[in-house]
Amino acid sequence: MADTVREAPPEDGRMALMDHLIELRSRIIKCAIAIAIGSALGWILYQPVFNILMGPLERLSDDPNVSDKLQVLDPLEGFMLRLKMSAYIGIGVAMPYLLWQVWRFISPGLYQNERRYASAFVVSASFLFMFGAAVAYYTLEPALSFLQSVGGDNLVYQYSPTKYLMLIVYMMLAFGLGFEFPIVLVALQLVGVLTPKQLRQFRRFGIVIIFVVAAVITPSADPISLFALAIPMMVFYEVSIIIGTLVARRRTAAELNS
Repeated sequence: MADTVREAPPEDGRMALMDHLIELRSRIIKCAIAIAIGSALGWILYQPVFNILMGPLERLSDDPNVSDKLQVLDPLEGFMLRLKMSAYIGIGVAMPYLLWQVWRFISPGLYQNERRYASAFVVSASFLFMFGAAVAYYTLEPALSFLQSVGGDNLVYQYSPTKYLMLIVYMMLAFGLGFEFPIVLVALQLVGVLTPKQLRQFRRFGIVIIFVVAAVITPSADPISLFALAIPMMVFYEVSIIIGTLVARRRTAAELNS
């Protein structure tokens, strides 16, 4: 019974502003170290990842106007590209640890029984990020096809490595972060900033904001990518309301039983 009661953390457990800043600095340093280690691994994994990311372009190369060979005009481009790709791979590899550090930073502000959601937070956030990145990867092919059709048949499409690979990396990051949307909404409901009722009342404005955010963070700016990101975010909005409602009912039942 005691485990289900939503008990507030003791007063002496609350940190002063300076303690929060020190804690934040510690978490940032740990995240930076994790990204550095992941980037070293990313340097090793660069070529296999490169080959995977070339998939959408290779599938479009059946069109005689589209080349699957990337053109390098700068002698430093290959080296700089590998550095950037290694860093982004490092972020992806370290993502579960980064999310864990985020949870450790915000958990002191939660109630004792809510801190038990740590593993669920890390697992679900990591899964949603990877799911979003996968959706972005498979969205790139129709998005490129659309952009090339708009340009017309008089153009020959041969991209530079940096332009092509950074486009898909930025898309995967944008989709990955966009798919964290329900985690944010559920967390705000857990700490009492939002309620399921407020989210229901705000639904129409929320849909508009979702499309605006999706349009802003989608680097390709094409309608296919826009809808591929916005529609799942709308679904996640509704799912977060359901989760928030279930959590609220559980809290109410726990308080009545106490």
